[in-house]
Amino acid sequence: MSRLQATVLRRLAQFTSWLRAMASRDKLEADMQAELQSHVDFLTEDLVRGSHTPADAARCARIALGSSARHKEDMRASLGLRWFDELSADLRYGVRILSKSPGFTAVAASSLALAIGANTTIFAVGKLLLFDRLDVPQPEQLRMLRWLGDGREAVHGMWGDFDPTPQGGTTSSVFSYPVYRQLRDHNDKLQNLIAFKEDGMNATIRGDAQRVNAAMVSGNFYAALNVHPQLGRALQPSDDAVPGAGTIAVISDGLWQREFGRSAAVLGQTVTLNQAVVTIVGVNPRGFTGTKNGQQPPDIFVPLSMQPVIDPKGKTSLLTDPTLWWVNIVARAKPGVKDAEAQAALDIQLQAAVRATMTLAAGDTMPRIELVDGSRGLHYADRMFKKPVFVLSAFTGFVVLLACANIADLLLARGAQRQKEISVRLAMGAGRARILRQLLTESLLLAALGGAGGLLLSFVGRNALPKLLTNAWERSDLASVRSPFDWEVFVFTAAITLLTGIIFGIAPAWVATRAEVSSSLKETAQSATRRRKGVGGKAIVAFQIALSTLLVLGAGLFLRTVVKLNSVDVGFEADNLLLFEISPPARRYPAPKDVQLHQLLERQFAAVPGVEQVATGWIPYIADSMGNTDFLPEGDTFDQKKRQAEFENSVGVNFFSTLGIPIVAGRGFGPQDTPTSLKVAIINQSLARKRFPNSNPIGKRFKADRDAKVDWIQIVGISGDTRYSNLRDDPPPQFFLPYVQQPQVGTMVYQLRTLMQPSALVPALRKVVQSVDPDLPVIDVRTQREQINATMQIQRALAAMTTAFGLLALILACVGVYGIMAYTVAQRTNEIGIRLVLGARPTQLRRMILRESTSITMMGILAGVGAALFLTRLVKSMLYGIQPYDLPTFSVGVLVLLAVALAASWLPARRAAKVQPMQALRHE
Repeated sequence: MSRLQATVLRRLAQFTSWLRAMASRDKLEADMQAELQSHVDFLTEDLVRGSHTPADAARCARIALGSSARHKEDMRASLGLRWFDELSADLRYGVRILSKSPGFTAVAASSLALAIGANTTIFAVGKLLLFDRLDVPQPEQLRMLRWLGDGREAVHGMWGDFDPTPQGGTTSSVFSYPVYRQLRDHNDKLQNLIAFKEDGMNATIRGDAQRVNAAMVSGNFYAALNVHPQLGRALQPSDDAVPGAGTIAVISDGLWQREFGRSAAVLGQTVTLNQAVVTIVGVNPRGFTGTKNGQQPPDIFVPLSMQPVIDPKGKTSLLTDPTLWWVNIVARAKPGVKDAEAQAALDIQLQAAVRATMTLAAGDTMPRIELVDGSRGLHYADRMFKKPVFVLSAFTGFVVLLACANIADLLLARGAQRQKEISVRLAMGAGRARILRQLLTESLLLAALGGAGGLLLSFVGRNALPKLLTNAWERSDLASVRSPFDWEVFVFTAAITLLTGIIFGIAPAWVATRAEVSSSLKETAQSATRRRKGVGGKAIVAFQIALSTLLVLGAGLFLRTVVKLNSVDVGFEADNLLLFEISPPARRYPAPKDVQLHQLLERQFAAVPGVEQVATGWIPYIADSMGNTDFLPEGDTFDQKKRQAEFENSVGVNFFSTLGIPIVAGRGFGPQDTPTSLKVAIINQSLARKRFPNSNPIGKRFKADRDAKVDWIQIVGISGDTRYSNLRDDPPPQFFLPYVQQPQVGTMVYQLRTLMQPSALVPALRKVVQSVDPDLPVIDVRTQREQINATMQIQRALAAMTTAFGLLALILACVGVYGIMAYTVAQRTNEIGIRLVLGARPTQLRRMILRESTSITMMGILAGVGAALFLTRLVKSMLYGIQPYDLPTFSVGVLVLLAVALAASWLPARRAAKVQPMQALRHE
């Protein structure tokens, strides 16, 4: 008796004993299908591993199936549980198959884990930044008020966001407080109108001076949002009734944890906010972030009536000033009232409010109300992160497709090796649909392994991307935010896992089940004259190369953008420059005491050992900050139809020498420029060319305000051009005023030139400030290089992430090329042997394999370059200094891919060249 026959009889005997041992018919019906399938699978494996003829295999299969023929009717009767039993059998068999190929399983699952993990991470971060709503009841009901102007609107002073419209007008979300009160009192189309304003303020908490983010809110804030503190009470309308009287505060859960250790004794304690003492009466619930954004909550909430005390702006209270628009307004939609109806009514009310509260000038037009979704607050994150998140989502999507193509290629090769197994199963009576389902189950198991690994990788590294977008020197909105891992993230991961399993599994499974049983069972040896297989695998590899080309070229463009930005000449000496801010509260330091404070601090900082020079200024360079005001040279008159404002900066005497900005004509500021001396200014070369063409501006006068009563300012010097707000824009026209000649200066940025390690100076600088005023914090200490790098964080993050994806694409492409060429060499061993016998040299065989891999690579590269030329145009606005079709980037990318493909195919080509003729001819 042969070994195969003995195995078959042993299996059948075990199966018969099991049938007789079943005591209950119901249990027999429930378990028979799974057990029979298990024995048939074992039998199939034994037959495939055996060396017996196809006739023996078919006969043994018929014996195994015939032994259970009498139970077919019982199995049909248990159709209700058959699907579960078959699924269990498929899963068990799939686990066995994958466990027998640990190398293949590890490579496939790892590549899938990286791809799915990247997708899940980008989804979690994108969901947090772009889609998560405010943590309040029914946030979908919230509506944010904005206004639109045509460029000649009656709004001339704004403290808050404002953006140009494509039509040349202006849009903003800030309103004057008198306008808010008018809208609130006459509103009947929306529920309670809520006013709020967030701003940075100085705070002294438990003796520690620090900078906090404070929100001034209207008295109906908590009631209208239906938010209840977790400890103490909320702010009430009575707290906001009398200006300056509501000296109470509600703090955030984060501040409660950070400064008070979550002690219930926090209620009744006091903190100093811009020199005003406020009493803590409540703690907000965890997760509540206010109404500005859904990522980071303000530390302290106080009534809007406290504005004149804690955040005064000028001599007039903003609660009564109709000229400065500064508060944001949010409301709930009223049931049964459409947004269009509410917007039309509010538009009429806004025009009436503007006319009732403001003195209109000739030519002033009325702003128009626009209602927008308020469920995510003001949603500034859209401006910064929408395009980068979409770009990274596209990259990770391509990486998933690349991983799927790579695994599909490997599965096609494994399918050819398992062809005899599949043919035996078909000969035993299994339907093609049954085999297809089994192979898809194996693919889904593999995808599940990758999905689990991807979920784990994403959970571990979910906060890496937010950290790439934060400043190292400040407690940023994103630095303290952890990407959520909620049910939506799990559903996304499950969906993408299922989709990848189907994508990479369906084609190999379909190809494997299309084989003819008779030809597969008869095919016992390779034939040199047989039609070559693997065309599908080569097409998949070409597709991999195309995707890799697209990813590598995209990564190259973003890398080149960062390189170009790093090479920009900023116009001043950015090295060895330390920056920080001092923000004296107006309540303690009204004009001119604020000027005197900064002069004192300048002198004391200059005396600190290691400090070479000290400069001050309103606007830090390359910080996404700007300020502009009217610039009216003598002889010009104000024209509302023209843009007559220019960028400005109020600076100290040593500003130009400290930053290394040359004075190309005239003189710089000096000790002779005092608060009582002639008002002077320095303009840069761009402003001289723009406003004083073909003339010498030295000695000419201008006004920095349209008010005819303001003093004339004389130009005494011309400086070199510098970058201003960012690295992308060319040096703009700007003018400089000595801050000592300003009526009020407020916050100033200090710039210290030092040859020491900047961090070594910080303790001494803090000591100087504490000696002057222990309630003054030193804010945002950083170097100028760190400040410049901060403006490139999005570009750097894109470059880092896309480069990582590009490297992963190269690795997967390398694996794909190697796999298909190694498989091709193995399939063509007989052919190679015949070529060698006929006189072919090893060098010729090596060239043949390399030529074939090169042709596949070139087809993929051409397709990838074509796709890149089309898709990279969509990110043109995110590039700097290069075009989307940048020739050096494309050339280097193509050469790298060619080199990688040749390196991957070199080993199979070398192996083919080393084949011995007799060994090849005997190969089976």
